[in-house]
Amino acid sequence: MKKLLPFIILLLLASSCKSKKTYSSKKKQTHSVKVNKAAKPSAEAESIVKYAKTFDGTRYKYGGTTKKGMDCSGLIYTSYKKYDVVLPRTTSGLKSTGEWVDLKAVNVGDLVFFATNKNSRKVNHVGIVTNVRTGNVEFLHASSSRGVMISSIAEKYWYFSFVQARRVL
Repeated sequence: MKKLLPFIILLLLASSCKSKKTYSSKKKQTHSVKVNKAAKPSAEAESIVKYAKTFDGTRYKYGGTTKKGMDCSGLIYTSYKKYDVVLPRTTSGLKSTGEWVDLKAVNVGDLVFFATNKNSRKVNHVGIVTNVRTGNVEFLHASSSRGVMISSIAEKYWYFSFVQARRVL
């Protein structure tokens, strides 16, 4: 027993001397997006966005256009199609549809395009603007990792990936 006691004390000391890792929670680095006072969106644009939001939480599925799963361009295609606005089905088709809009002038229902591949400015992702307020533009999109969700262009990732905005209504 006397030989065991020093061993136990040594074991307790060794296990309590582990370095403690400290974690700091860094806030998401955000950027202010210069946005002019947006005009009141059209009733049609508001309806389309309201319908698009019903897909929030839907899982990502390449080529999908239903609640079972959808991709970014499928979300746009399906949302506009419900209101008889026919758009191309792919992001590459959508990127040249409608008229170009400066980010400062975007409004609810406009499309925002991103280049998410490293070292490339080729558009490969699209979302629909859901909310515009001073310093921020929110958009709904289908993320391949998290499904349909709302994000902000003020988030570092989206701020640096943004390529263009287009108005199709």
